[in-house]
Parts: sequence; C-alpha cells; structure tokens
Amino acid sequence: MFFTLPTILTWARIAAIPLIAGVFHLPFDDATRNLVATAMFIVFALTDWLDGWLARKLNQVSSFGAFLDPVADKFLVCAALLILVWLHRVDTLVALVIIGREIAISALREWMAQIGAARSVAVHMLGKVKTVAQMVAIPFLLFDGRLFRVIDTHAWGTVLIYVAAVLTIWSMVYYLRKALPEIRARAR
Repeated sequence: MFFTLPTILTWARIAAIPLIAGVFHLPFDDATRNLVATAMFIVFALTDWLDGWLARKLNQVSSFGAFLDPVADKFLVCAALLILVWLHRVDTLVALVIIGREIAISALREWMAQIGAARSVAVHMLGKVKTVAQMVAIPFLLFDGRLFRVIDTHAWGTVLIYVAAVLTIWSMVYYLRKALPEIRARAR
C-alpha cells in the first residue's frame, strides 16, 4: 500500500517542504511570498486530516501509512520551523525545543512499541493541544502581517509558538513519566 490515494497525500506533505522553502527565493515582494507560503502550508497541513479520513473511508489503512503519516507531519512542521528561524520570526531555542521533543518522543514511542508497551505513550490530549497551538502559530508566522487588516499574525503567532513550546516541554515530561515504569523495568 505504498501508493494509495491516502499515502500519496502523505507523500505530498513531504514533497511540499522544498516547495514552501522555495517560495522565499522567488522574485516576489515579501507579502506575496508570505501569502503563498502560508496558503501552501495550510493546504498541505490539511492533507493530514484528509489522508486519514480517506484511508478509513476507502478501507486503505495500512501499517506503512500509519508509519509515514506522523513522519510527514514532523518533517513539515520541522521544516516550517527552520524556515521561520531563517526568516528571524521564531527564536532558535523555541525551534530546538519543539524539534528536539518531536525526535525524543518519536524515538520513545518506537522503543515502547518494540517492547510491547506502546499504550503507555499513546497520544494524549496535551499533545493534541500542543499540535493545535503550533499548527495555528506556524501559518500566522509565515503570513507575518495583518490578517483582514485587523489580526497581527506575527504577534499572535509569536504568542502561540511560545505556548506550543511550553506545551511541548509539558507533554514530553508527561510522556516520559508514563514510560518511566517500563524504562525502569528494562534497566534492571
């Protein structure tokens, strides 16, 4: 099931990364580049919901798709954060905290799955709220202007990315505490 429609949408999120980065090298004014990159990020981020829905609807759920989906999400978010650091719209430390947590928790989940304890680090509401905060912050920071001439997306995006960073640390501590009994049991 490498090339079902849901999996192709997942691959599209990975393919979007150089496209979004490339927008900032086009000979357009800043506002146009920001708008195009924001629209692209939103469209590709929405494929995360769409590919899951289609996989269930078309009965094309696969272990490969279940593996690739979170990888594509993390690639897209991490690439967007690196672009925002490059544009001086996100503090490097904030990006490192979010990216580092994604790597650490992915590794923890992989290890817990290998030892048959994946349920102890299943997705929690805290992680979902963190994801929502960063998935709103990133397009706001990519846009970097006034939305509808009212909403200062840079200010709101900055607040939300800091909220996401705090939730990132909090959720990482939560997942590590949930895994701690298994970690201790395996260390003996």
